[in-house]
Amino acid sequence: MARTQSADYEDRREDILRAAARLFARGGYHLTSIADIARACGFSKSLLYHYFGSKEEMLEAIMASHIDLLVADVEAVLAEGGAAVLQLDRLIHRFMRHYAGAADRQKLVLNELHSLPPESARAIIAKQRRIVDAVQQLLVAIDPALGGNPARARVQ
Repeated sequence: MARTQSADYEDRREDILRAAARLFARGGYHLTSIADIARACGFSKSLLYHYFGSKEEMLEAIMASHIDLLVADVEAVLAEGGAAVLQLDRLIHRFMRHYAGAADRQKLVLNELHSLPPESARAIIAKQRRIVDAVQQLLVAIDPALGGNPARARVQ
């Protein structure tokens, strides 16, 4: 018989991800064990496996949730429309609200992408490109001269 989910299942999952992100960012993904994460959460390893099938699944969930928030910011700002300079301003403010509390998650996206399986890494990279492309389009709309040299409108 399958184990039922508690009412606070999603909150506990998020607590696990927060602890794992902190440990991965400080000690490195490969040097952090499931036992370390369980200990940081006050859980047994078996309870941790109720929420995640593997350490790799945790890493992927951490990165995906962070990138998905940023993609949602891009989509929301573009849907709101308006002058490109105002859209870029709104986007930067939205990004900063997410980055302020997500240093560990952002560090993982920057430093541990290679630790994901290739298909998962490609999905994260595609989302990152979507974000960069949107910012580039806004910059070119603000300064059309950048359209002649797209590399100037992109962080390399």
